[in-house]
Amino acid sequence: MPHTFEELITEAAAVSVDGWDFSWLDGRATEERPSWGYARLAGERMARATAALDVQTGGGEVLAGLPRLAPLTAATECWPPNVAAATARLHPRGALVVATADEQALPFGAAAFDLVLSRHPVTTCWPEIARVLRPGGTYFSQQIGPATNRELTEYFLGPQPPSTARDPERARAAAEAAGLSVVDLRSESLRAVFHDVGAVVYFLRKVIWTVPDFTVDRYRTELRALHDRIQADGPFVAHATRFLIEARKRP
Repeated sequence: MPHTFEELITEAAAVSVDGWDFSWLDGRATEERPSWGYARLAGERMARATAALDVQTGGGEVLAGLPRLAPLTAATECWPPNVAAATARLHPRGALVVATADEQALPFGAAAFDLVLSRHPVTTCWPEIARVLRPGGTYFSQQIGPATNRELTEYFLGPQPPSTARDPERARAAAEAAGLSVVDLRSESLRAVFHDVGAVVYFLRKVIWTVPDFTVDRYRTELRALHDRIQADGPFVAHATRFLIEARKRP
């Protein structure tokens, strides 16, 4: 593994960030996982479903990892490289991948699914979720919570104003306004540890909303200082928040 500042940022700037697989960070960064175990719980619900949809599937990594898929399983994704990755990963499992230009509008008829999943959606269009769910159907999602990786954002951009975006209680209110009943809502704060500056570069290239204008050239001075800080003081620690929400469509 490279060690100098230039070697680390050059490698991290060149590696592909397609899909939603973070295995490149193995040994270089860690993030705690929520205690509830999203994939296990999603798999339990999928095993009982007859028609299921995974919204914003990314590269299809999570859906493809479930032990069993519903007899009719579809997934949506809007970013072309992810569409290709998800298609290659999910078609062998019998799942249909639909490329969408706008994740707000779901290209399916009303009451098409008894289960809708979504792990880490960029946005949630609650009226559309409610529309495609059958009465009694379930929406099950793990979402990124407020102020996720705020320490990383503020290292590059300075102090940020408080934000109510991605607040679990706002999600509850929006779900209920769309005609869903929230049956489970929980959240956790999780440590994210970056052991070298290359891991930070890779993460910021992949999770683009953390520092929206990030490029290596734009932030070279800050990256150099961060490299020196990690070398002297040890890993850079941030905190991610996650919340789990499960809602059912009212009969």
